[in-house]
Amino acid sequence: MKENITYLGVVMNVNSSSVEVEISKDIPTAAPIIDGRLYKIGQIGTFVKFPAGSLTLFGIVSSVSNTPKSLDIESYEPNYGSRFLQVNLIGEKVGSRDFQKGVGTFPTINDEVHIVTEEDLRAIYSNKSERFLEIGTHSSSKNLPVYIDPHNLILRHAAILGSTGSGKSNTTANLIKRMLGKYPGSRVVLIDPHGEYSAAFSDTSKVFKINSQTSPLFIPFWAMTFDELTFFLVGRPEGQERPEDKQLREKIVQLKKDNACRIKSGAIDVNYITADSPIPFNIKELWHDMDREVNGTYSVSNEQDQTRANEKLVDKGDFSKLIPAKFEAYSPTNSAPYKSKKQTMYSYVGKIYSRLKDSRYNFMFNPDDYYDVDSPNDLDHLLREWINHDHRLTILDLSGVPFELIDISVGLITRFLYDSMYWGRNEEYTGRNRPLLMVYEEAHSYLPKSENSSHIYGYARRAVEKIFKEGRKFGIGSIVVTQRPSEISETILAQVGTFIALRLTNSSDKNTVQSAAPNNISSLMELLPSLRIGEAIIIGEAISIPTRVTIDLVEPRPSSNDPDLISSWSKPFNKDVDNYVSVVKAIREQKLN
Repeated sequence: MKENITYLGVVMNVNSSSVEVEISKDIPTAAPIIDGRLYKIGQIGTFVKFPAGSLTLFGIVSSVSNTPKSLDIESYEPNYGSRFLQVNLIGEKVGSRDFQKGVGTFPTINDEVHIVTEEDLRAIYSNKSERFLEIGTHSSSKNLPVYIDPHNLILRHAAILGSTGSGKSNTTANLIKRMLGKYPGSRVVLIDPHGEYSAAFSDTSKVFKINSQTSPLFIPFWAMTFDELTFFLVGRPEGQERPEDKQLREKIVQLKKDNACRIKSGAIDVNYITADSPIPFNIKELWHDMDREVNGTYSVSNEQDQTRANEKLVDKGDFSKLIPAKFEAYSPTNSAPYKSKKQTMYSYVGKIYSRLKDSRYNFMFNPDDYYDVDSPNDLDHLLREWINHDHRLTILDLSGVPFELIDISVGLITRFLYDSMYWGRNEEYTGRNRPLLMVYEEAHSYLPKSENSSHIYGYARRAVEKIFKEGRKFGIGSIVVTQRPSEISETILAQVGTFIALRLTNSSDKNTVQSAAPNNISSLMELLPSLRIGEAIIIGEAISIPTRVTIDLVEPRPSSNDPDLISSWSKPFNKDVDNYVSVVKAIREQKLN
């Protein structure tokens, strides 16, 4: 086979991690032409093969040198006409069978090594069965499509990584569009913190956004766990149980039990209700009753007898309008009316009131049609709105969510959807019978490895980690998208089955991806800083062989591209119209014009 035009050289050293190859000096050129195509010999990241009868082993070039690593360098005099390759083995192909990852047989000394041609690559990559999804083209050949397995990509989870401007948002949009186009039963929920993706999917998605006239985003407060709700309402640290926390828990449980038989989607046995049960209750009524208890005056001084029957009530107020009850002023002397001695909840009353009055939190505390048990809709309606509509792609635009609520909002959304898949795993229309993909954009901002921010307490991280650890069994998969993989939860990265890594220039980010990748292709990760815009290295369970892929541009594009600075700065500005009134109004209302 040495006469074959693909002949490259022979094996001169083999160990458990790599193979050293000596390129033949008889090759007439460093760039032979095979079947009309030019091949560059010794390019890092290119492939070679080791034919041995019906078995063909494949490897990837990790380094090139004029000095063999297997010899004593001090006693070796370099021959500058010699070339040596370090090759990492990645898979094998037996006869006409499909390419398989992993190696069962290693090459031996003096085995021949050949160039991998485009025809070889086509046999590896171009799987056009209905199971597979085209993601782009091979970077070395625009005529060679690259396919991935969406089953492994989604249910074994994935990460799309890349520095700002590397093409990360385009890759995400491209992948989602291809899924929606090929699979008519697909379901995707995209968490979009900056509101970038509605432009790319204007006709093929349902976008939920705070204050939207058509599809407003609501996340009912009563769907929170007790820890989540009390953390946000009163700043209660998780796991802490002071007397006022115990009283608040008891009041919430009682309100939920009172509503158990009136729930729109069906009555619930009160014996199963806890403070974490997602059952509607009126939080304004809760505040009003607590305020009345704390600030009331009574005709008796004994705390046990200070009940509503002994109140010195002037006006009962209106809880729906957050108007507190009014009482006769208490006497400064030891005589009636007496001041309330039930002061345990005093600090909580003011904190809850301030939250309820803040209009930024209306999407949680004033959710139209989901407010309490008397509202027309229940959680089943919200679930259908999110994952059972005409377009199959749901974009939850969190750009209007206050920063301090991003953590809880993402955590609550994720937990709610995970629970729906878990408890509906055997239903015909959801769970294992119709899987769901969750996509988390800008994941580093709310899925950090540690809670080092005053507004990040791990609610989102714990919920998403649960999907990465257990979601596969119940039909829910996930993709995290981030420009800072070094800041992402290590548990999440450890569960990622497929990495789509675009250009990463930060050394800590590159090292994070490199450490998570298999050892035998760590050299391929060294190429990350030199990738072109729109190029990605894909490794993992969704692809047959680690590959450098070019991702096509999608149109329309996500609104994440840079502004046209030169064009903008080239225009003279008109100071007479630059009055900034609308800007200040938007700041005050926290509403984008």
